[in-house]
Amino acid sequence: MSAPPVPTARPRSTYRLQIRPSFTLDDAAGLREYLTTLGADWVYFSPILTASEGSDHGYDVVDPRTVDPARGGRAALERAAQAFHEAGHGVLVDIVPNHVGVARPIENPWWWDVLARGQASRYAAAFDIDWPFGGGKVRLPVLGEAVEEAAASGALRVEQGVLRYYEHRFPLAEGSAAEGEDVLAVHARQHYQLMHWRREADDLNYRRFFGVSSLAAVRVEDPDVFDEAHAEIRSWFDDGLVDGLRVDHPDGLRAPVDYLERLAEVTGGRYVLVEKILEHGETLPQFFAAEGTTGYDALAEIDRVLVDPAGEAGLDDLDARLRERSGLPAARPWDEVIAGTKRAVAEGILRSEVRRLARDLDAADDTAVEDALAELLARFPVYRSYLPAGREHLVAAAHAARSQRPDLTGAIDAILPRLADPGHPAALRFQQTSGMIMAKGVEDTAFYRATRLGTLTEVGADPSLFALSVEEFHAAQAARHAAWPDAMTTLSTHDTKRGEDVRARLSVLAEIAERWAEVLEELTDAASSGHGPFDALLWQAVIGAWPASRERLHAYAEKAAREAGEATTWLEPDADFERRMHAVVDAAFDHPVAAARVESFVSEIEGAGWSNSLSAKLLQLAGPGVPDVYQGSELWEQSLVDPDNRRAVDFDARRRLLAAIDAGAQPLIDRTGAAKLLVTARTLRVRRDRPDLFTRYTPATVVGAAAHHAVAVDRGGALAVATRLPVGLAARGTRTGSPWEDTMLLRHAGPTTDIFTGRTFRGHIRLAELLETYPVALLVTADAS
Repeated sequence: MSAPPVPTARPRSTYRLQIRPSFTLDDAAGLREYLTTLGADWVYFSPILTASEGSDHGYDVVDPRTVDPARGGRAALERAAQAFHEAGHGVLVDIVPNHVGVARPIENPWWWDVLARGQASRYAAAFDIDWPFGGGKVRLPVLGEAVEEAAASGALRVEQGVLRYYEHRFPLAEGSAAEGEDVLAVHARQHYQLMHWRREADDLNYRRFFGVSSLAAVRVEDPDVFDEAHAEIRSWFDDGLVDGLRVDHPDGLRAPVDYLERLAEVTGGRYVLVEKILEHGETLPQFFAAEGTTGYDALAEIDRVLVDPAGEAGLDDLDARLRERSGLPAARPWDEVIAGTKRAVAEGILRSEVRRLARDLDAADDTAVEDALAELLARFPVYRSYLPAGREHLVAAAHAARSQRPDLTGAIDAILPRLADPGHPAALRFQQTSGMIMAKGVEDTAFYRATRLGTLTEVGADPSLFALSVEEFHAAQAARHAAWPDAMTTLSTHDTKRGEDVRARLSVLAEIAERWAEVLEELTDAASSGHGPFDALLWQAVIGAWPASRERLHAYAEKAAREAGEATTWLEPDADFERRMHAVVDAAFDHPVAAARVESFVSEIEGAGWSNSLSAKLLQLAGPGVPDVYQGSELWEQSLVDPDNRRAVDFDARRRLLAAIDAGAQPLIDRTGAAKLLVTARTLRVRRDRPDLFTRYTPATVVGAAAHHAVAVDRGGALAVATRLPVGLAARGTRTGSPWEDTMLLRHAGPTTDIFTGRTFRGHIRLAELLETYPVALLVTADAS
């Protein structure tokens, strides 16, 4: 009997699964045969530590010491690990070191103990709490009214040994409540202060995840906190259950570099990835104890090589007309847009963080210092620095801040030396805060205001960079292969604003900017929110995700509009605007003209979108790095922003389709997505079984009239060919009778087989023949197929 296969030390690919109460670790183990057949190498689990009750995503861990019973518990992890290891799969798990869930204090034993015992709690050091600012108390922004009003109405009361406010429960300090005593007096004796939720922006005194007060940050820089928070994780490696980790949001940590060094001790130097967002032109610090990022940088590059640069002017003109008709100012340069949104965040939902920075500078309530800090944070060009590395980013931010606000020069000059000192508390906190401001100001606000082309506003991308040439794309991929060959690459995640195939379809608009303007005008004549740029965003969501349910589109519209914060907001919803906004969604289903136009326009562009989708998938799966397949995205992935992208996946349908393909069916490129499943499975299998064919990155030579419509690369024996700008290619065919004309892929004389069609070729290959069935091909030598 042969020994079971041993998982590779570094994955050749991963398949991400969302583990939740409705899809447990045992359910995941039931996919072993399917994932093996698909060709995936490692399985990749979302967070599995105990999360808040009912949590679908798992990033609100309430007890890092246990595997979530609702997700199957430790025993299910052991069963799943054994099942996947027996089949030769590695196991990668997402961990969340930056924060824990505190929405329901009673669920989190650490937080509950801090609220009950205050600074005397053994867990007080686990949380980043400014006790002096709170008068020795933790400030909890949970009330919808003043505390006196809550007490007077009976909403705030002592009941069954706890302090209650509607569904909220809080512990009582020992001996702090006598029977029948006034509830305000009892509240005053606690180690926490309940306050109106609107005060959180200014007066909160604990660090949190971005602007989410129900996620309290954890001080894993404290060795004792680190050890207790990672005891369960350490046991996964000690017991051989887990082979690697994905680290969520390390930029929120006080000392991420030190954290990764400690984590390497926990894992024994196993495979570790970081969810690090790189700005355009930024590279991952080479001193990170990690194999690379989770791949948003690769996503942006793949998207942009499939966008037609010639469409930029037309989409800019359309955006200008929409703004003018809506009475809005002209579009500003992207760096000014995000400086404004980041500044608004620093003065708004994250002002409490700016105020705490000022206190670290011994400048509490100094408005000039707070103003200078907010401006520096607004102008900071990347997520964070890692002092002493990255000091140039602080210098650049200071230069930009002085240029824009010369009145702040004195304050900036006064605080800059301390912010540049790696050991100063304010410098450490500034590095943590800059990423919060960037994420909320850019991804969660400005991305919903930049509406000319939805493809461009994805996590980790810079929408001012419209497209990449084939040469620029090859250069970026070659650099990835050289510097971070084991970093992850991705096209869809639980955080992407639009699924990969929504973006692929929207990229078509860059090829037909004038046509899109005509269609959009017809759609907005039928239904408009009154805000032209937002209408463009919303109709793109409809077109990109179609066919989509009414409920999904309504949920997207509300989130997108409130995140943009221009016509309505989360805190101050504009009922009239939102009524018009929802009417736009309904028009896609109910208005005869709009509904017909949506259907006809989707039919007009979906073929080109599918071409882009297959090209993107091949370039990712065959490209440098470790490609991840987000759950279900082996078929068309037309999700919108979370929670839409965490919908349940029909794995039975995928099993049946894959079995039919393996039985000899040659799928069409249609709405079933079977052609994408073919491309995914065949590429993953050869990637897993023949890693020797993926050892280098050499751009292949394509010559001829339509050469710029191809992206071709030799990965060391496997040669990937993908189509770009399919609308322009088809138009060329209309003019000449043959889209590819004389375009050829130049290669040596030996035989090679396209693993998607099974056809064998020799020597130079005409692309018209190679790409006759699919817009992509993956060529391998005959003996490797």
